[in-house]
Amino acid sequence: MSSKITALDLPQPELGDATKAYFAKCEEKLGMVPNVLLAYAFDEKKLRAFTDTYNDLMLGESGLTKLEREMIAVAVSSINHCFYCLTAHGAAVRQLSGDPVLGELMVMNFRAADLSSRQRAMLEFAAKLTEEPAKIVEEDRQALRDAGFSDRDIWDIASTVAFFNMSNRVAAAVDMRPNAEYHKMAR
Repeated sequence: MSSKITALDLPQPELGDATKAYFAKCEEKLGMVPNVLLAYAFDEKKLRAFTDTYNDLMLGESGLTKLEREMIAVAVSSINHCFYCLTAHGAAVRQLSGDPVLGELMVMNFRAADLSSRQRAMLEFAAKLTEEPAKIVEEDRQALRDAGFSDRDIWDIASTVAFFNMSNRVAAAVDMRPNAEYHKMAR
């Protein structure tokens, strides 16, 4: 396998101080700079837009737990067969849940995992929104409310699903490769 991050040959300009500091924080917290960030580094404006959205959805205030958000990322990425996101976010599910089997099941088929009714409803909605967005109806939103989600939570679920559908498509288009470290995490 190639050591290239993507199949594209994009010029890598000198990074600004804010980006250097952000990458140093990643290195400190994660022990690496995720390849997705390095892939976007050819254009710091695009990198900022990506990281601002990611950080808001995955780390910001929400009625969804961090694990639930990572589960959405994996369920969506499984449907889309996104190697990068399945590897990176599968590792996050393993780490956050403390259950390596759950992380692997989520990658293969979330429906085979032992999930709460809340998680199952959330992931069924994520799957439908990924596969058949034009077929989302009020009954789908009501199923989430019945599972204990607020309307704000439904917004967060939909936004997270949409973000990972976009990210999966970019990663597929440019053949983005995950950091090797992800393969070893939480095993």
